[in-house]
Amino acid sequence: MSTQEYDDLLYEVGDGVARITINRPKSLNALSGVTMVELTKAIERAGNDATVGVIVLTGAGDRAFSSGGDVKWEKEGGLKDRHVGVNPRAVHEAIRHCGKPVIAVVKGYAIGMGNHLAYFCDVTIAADNAIFGQNGPRVGSPAEGWLVAYSQRVVGVKKAREMWMLCRRYSAEQALEMGLCNVVVPLADLDAEVEKWCAEINSLSPTCLKIVKASFDSDIDYLRDPSPNHFQKMIAPDFFESDESKEGAEAFFEKRAPDFMQFRR
Repeated sequence: MSTQEYDDLLYEVGDGVARITINRPKSLNALSGVTMVELTKAIERAGNDATVGVIVLTGAGDRAFSSGGDVKWEKEGGLKDRHVGVNPRAVHEAIRHCGKPVIAVVKGYAIGMGNHLAYFCDVTIAADNAIFGQNGPRVGSPAEGWLVAYSQRVVGVKKAREMWMLCRRYSAEQALEMGLCNVVVPLADLDAEVEKWCAEINSLSPTCLKIVKASFDSDIDYLRDPSPNHFQKMIAPDFFESDESKEGAEAFFEKRAPDFMQFRR
């Protein structure tokens, strides 16, 4: 599949690096079902390419890595597509199992699904204009449980709960202090920094890297059981069809604060 065959991505390979770019700048690189399917295929493709030693994942433009799930797609019933194979889990599984280091390169917003896509990568390199955070309770859209649980491995229990429960925004420097990223550099120096990390990774034993990555990832296998949506199904099995879920999406489009008080019980 060449770059031209992707609707939502740019894909290129050179110097041992596969560069995958979410190419939806008008929507701040929001992730629709099409985007997630293409991301999964692109990561798997790079993982199976013997000429590739490291994968770089980024977003088009300087305003956003990804602003998260495409709310328009979700409002039109997109979240229910996860029951027919379109869901964030496949993308995250592709990152975990591709056998090669994946670097998230973050410029601008990494919010919601964009944030946990970045923290699931092996390395995160951020520009100084990066902004990280979660959106779920703010827009009435819960993430799969293992994506939430894994965040406490990244930033610690208290900071993870703050990030997910309060939906705060974090600057690049705050994210560095929390452990959401490995390094922060000026936007103008970002490409050079990424090239340096890629060259260093490509100088190392690829088989050893694959073993090390699998060792790290084996530690979170149990988080996916008994099912990725276990708690949502247990607490609110029809949540995505509920008025509470719809209120979050409608408030977003109407540019107002959602009224979630009415749903307390």
